[in-house]
Formats: sequence, structure tokens, C-alpha cells
Amino acid sequence: MNEKMTRREFLLLSGAAAAASFSTGCATNPVTGEKQLMLFTEANERDWDRLHAPHQFSADYGAFPDPALNAYVADVGSRLAALSHRPHMPYSFRVLHAVHVNAYTFPAGSIGVTRGILLAMESEAELAALLGHEIAHVACRHAASRMSQAVATQLVVGLGVMAVASKKEKYAALAAGLGALGSGLLLAKYSRDDERQADQWGHAYMVQAGQNPEGMVGLMQRLVAIHDREPNIVEVMFASHPMSRERLETAQQRVAGEYAAFQTRSQQREAYMDRTASVRAQREVILALQNALKALDAGRSGEADAFLAEARRLGPSDYTALLLSAKVLLVRDRPQDALALALAARQTPGSEAQAVHVCGMARLKQRQFDAAWQDFELYDRILPGNPEIAFWKGYTLEQMQRIQPASQEYLRYLQSGAEGEQAQYAYRRLVDWGVIKNETPAPPSEQQNKPARPPAASSGAKPPPHKKKKK
Repeated sequence: MNEKMTRREFLLLSGAAAAASFSTGCATNPVTGEKQLMLFTEANERDWDRLHAPHQFSADYGAFPDPALNAYVADVGSRLAALSHRPHMPYSFRVLHAVHVNAYTFPAGSIGVTRGILLAMESEAELAALLGHEIAHVACRHAASRMSQAVATQLVVGLGVMAVASKKEKYAALAAGLGALGSGLLLAKYSRDDERQADQWGHAYMVQAGQNPEGMVGLMQRLVAIHDREPNIVEVMFASHPMSRERLETAQQRVAGEYAAFQTRSQQREAYMDRTASVRAQREVILALQNALKALDAGRSGEADAFLAEARRLGPSDYTALLLSAKVLLVRDRPQDALALALAARQTPGSEAQAVHVCGMARLKQRQFDAAWQDFELYDRILPGNPEIAFWKGYTLEQMQRIQPASQEYLRYLQSGAEGEQAQYAYRRLVDWGVIKNETPAPPSEQQNKPARPPAASSGAKPPPHKKKKK
């Protein structure tokens, strides 16, 4: 790059490119026929799925390695999608390794359900209710509508448009260098009206597909009961899918009223139990991991360690148990132990890109820069599109004194629209190396506090932010 650019110029160019892909104005809701604000085209929805769904699925530990179970969930979901108001969308369905209770969809129909929620349900009718609800969000274009409203009111930018914070593993994701790709951070946050509409049409789709409408009531009863008993297990789900007893009561009224004639249908309990046997065989492992998450959330580290150890004992090749343990050890600044578990996770069935990334972070903390860079390079090939990886590749190359390729990675990171301490660090390095122009000189106090390295590379110590403090 011959011409120097400021970071503001980078962000302006990135923002202009993104804005050019949106069509402003209103659109007709394909379900209700009403006009709604819509700044995103159907092509934008498909692009969002293609670019971001793989990263969220990876944050939830990837697809569960049971082809028959995944085919079963896909079969139930596909029959519902074919009856929806947008049957042409590229729906896909997968079971995820994650143990918290959740299911979600991206705007074009990339749908994931966790081991945790499959374990909580007891019939195919409940599964159909769950998938019907997610399909209805796609049919009603709820995610695109939420994104459009956020953009229109300038509340958020970039990936933050669909951010839902999760306390459970947010700290572990950040320590592992995953940035905004922690659990639930790429998912739409729906309104209560969105949820009511998704309930209504999801219920209709499942009845049309021949399912017992009681499945929707059973699903909601289970979710309400879990929330009342252990709210942290469904925290992510209820953040993105606001739940209320009013929704449960409305479903009960539909079953007693317009769907009364269909209550004699089988709920397919035996079929569901048979098809989900591989998940149910891991019940004790899943419960131990859920207890570990609960203890971590409450700050009870000793208790969390005991539950994680129990999960690894019960499931020595369980990918989530190994990798979550590795991420916790990274937080504890035990990179050698973290690396051992992350390497073990890479050898298990269903291993995916996140384990490679965690290996890279563990090696980086041990100053094994060449090996760390190879892990980051491999991760970038397996799962391209995570802006955080450009920063860590740049930082690793910098430590190897490979300044020119390091600057290219830092440039790529800044062009993604990144903000915060890591972006400030990358920006300062590029200024120091004369790659970009400094827009404003830093105050003397900030110059004195100029960091030598970024947060996760220094045993958890964070460099001071390069911003003026408010007085």
C-alpha cells in the first residue's frame, strides 16, 4: 500500500461499501401483508447467513457428530419450512454441541438447536414447535426488520446490530481471542410482538405438517419451568427470545380453540426418544457442563472446576467439555494446560475451527509465535471471516519481527470496523511504522501509558485505552 490512509478513512470506506448493499425503504411483510421498514434485501439476508452463521455455530462448538440425528432434525424442519410463507429460502438445520438451552435462526434460515434443548424436550411435536417458531421468524423477516430499525435509528453499527450479550462464556470467548463471536453475540434480539407472531405462525406450520398442536404448549411449559428453576441455563435464549406466561396461555387457548380437533394426533414421543438417544446417552455430561456454566456465572471457580473435571471424566472425548475447560484455563493464565486440552479437543469427533483458535491463543501466551501463527493461519482457512483473527495474526507476526505482513493484517483488522483496545493497539502500531497517518497526537499521559502488548497476550493484563477520560 503506497498511499497512507487514516483510520477514519478506512472506516468511511468500509461503511460506504456496506451501505451501498442496502436498499432503503419499506417492504411488505410476506406473512401479514403489512408494510414494514426494511433496509435489507433478501440477498442481504442470505449474505448475512453465509458470512456469520458459521461463526455462531462454531461459537456453540459446531455440529454434533451424529448424522442420523442431524438428518432427523432437518427432516422435521424441512417439512415445516416447505409450508411457510417463504419456502424458497435456503433453510438448513443442525444440532450443536453447546449444552445451554437454546435454538436460533439467522435471517435466511440457517437454524441451530443445542444439545441442551434437545435433552429438555420429550416429543417430536415439541421439536416441531421449536423449529416452526424459528422458521416463522424467517418467514416474517423479523431479524432483517430488527436490523433495519437499529440502522435507521443509528443505535448500533456493524456486528453490534444483532448483538445479544451472554454472561456465561463471554469472558472465556474474549480470553480465547474470539471477540464478538462468543455465545449468542451474532443473534437477533426479537421484540415481544415478534415472539407472539412467531408463536402464531410456527404453531400454524406445525399443525399443517400433521403435528399435534400440544407440542407448542409442552415446549413453552418446559422453557418456563427451566427458567424458573435455573434461569442461567436459558439466559441466552430468553435474551433473544423474550418469554412470558402470556405466550404460554395464548398457546393453550389456540389448542383449546382453533386447533382442538387436532389434539388426538400422536406427539411422536417414542420416535423422538429413539432419534435423540445419542444426546440422552450424554445426559450426565451435559448436566455437569450446565452446572459448570452456572458455577462460572456465579464466580464459584472451585465448584466450576469440579464440574468440568466430572464432565471430562464422564465424557473423555466430549468436545465441549474439553474445549470449555481449555478456555477457562486460558482465563486462569494456565496456557500449557489449556493447550493440552485444546489439542485433545482437536482429536475428538466433531472437532472444528474453535479448537484450532484456542490452540493458537494458548501457544501465543507461551510465546510460541511460529506455532501460534500456523494455528491462526489454519483457522483463517477453515473458517474465514472472523475479524479478530486478523489482529492475532498481526500481533503474532509483529512478535516474529515480520513487520510488513503484520501491518497488512492490522490494516485488515481496522478495515473490518473494529473498535476498542485492540483496534487502538493496531492503529498505534501502524502509525509507529509509518503505514498510516496519525489524525491527532495522543496526550502526554496516553503516550506514557502506551501499551507494549494487547490484553490477552500478557497474562490477562489490559493496556490502558487510548481515549481521553471524561472529567
